[in-house]
Amino acid sequence: MDLRQMQYVVALADERQFTRAAALSGVSQSGLSAAIRTLEDELGATLFDRSPRRVEPTDAGLALLPFARTLLAQATAARDAVVQATRRLSGTLRVGAEQCLGVVDVSTLLERFHRRFPQVEIHFEQAGSHDLLGRLREGELDLVFVATTEHLGALPASELGREPLVLLTPPEHPLAGRPHAPWAELAAHPFIDFVPSWGVRPITDAACAAHGVHRRVRFSVGDVHALLDLVGRGLGIAIVPRHVAAKPQAARLAVVPMPPGTPEWVVSVVTSAGSSPAPQLLELLEVEQAGTVETATVRRNGNGLP
Repeated sequence: MDLRQMQYVVALADERQFTRAAALSGVSQSGLSAAIRTLEDELGATLFDRSPRRVEPTDAGLALLPFARTLLAQATAARDAVVQATRRLSGTLRVGAEQCLGVVDVSTLLERFHRRFPQVEIHFEQAGSHDLLGRLREGELDLVFVATTEHLGALPASELGREPLVLLTPPEHPLAGRPHAPWAELAAHPFIDFVPSWGVRPITDAACAAHGVHRRVRFSVGDVHALLDLVGRGLGIAIVPRHVAAKPQAARLAVVPMPPGTPEWVVSVVTSAGSSPAPQLLELLEVEQAGTVETATVRRNGNGLP
């Protein structure tokens, strides 16, 4: 057994599907499946029951899970203790992020940074991606996690991941169950969407406009769970990143793929020039990703990210 296998066990137990667990682990689905099977062969036990729609831990998997979590926590604590003993850092770090980015767990990242560098004072705020980029340019933030490829200009940015967009509808909706969301029929239905400063809103607006869809946005929200609640109450349909559709609050909603060629949702970390502790947070982010990436690495945009 190794730590990477333990990471995969925890991710699969939490997500209950290979696709999402592989995305969170930064590994291909086939790579994650092969690693789990290798571990099962080593232990002589089946850890997960597989079905086409869902994966469930077996009794053996449930028995292993707390030990896997403990091993990962101990390994993280050991690395942090070494860093804290050998490096001293102080100052203020101002971070912003859009809600529910999926491809990066900002809260966990900040927790680890705080453990490594307890003398750094962290200020965090949540807002739409376009508002965050404005705050970054004005010098009010040092680093932001955003879901947009617009308005980046020459800002140092690194892509962390991307996902397709999907359509969410109530289960009884006439579009539910379609193989793809038909552009020609979307205009007939009211929409629920995020406020314009959120990264996915301009992507959806541009995609609809490109296909001649003049949609009615009946509700504009600044919270993922509010959007899911409104869709579930039959008040409209919504186009969202795929990971939003995988949230427990969306379990009863119908998920319809968007047509091929629909723009993807892209998450990036963007920094400003300065002497804040932002480079150390980026370094920790890259270490985190390097520890779980098997077939992909953080893609840079060539703007000199440290």
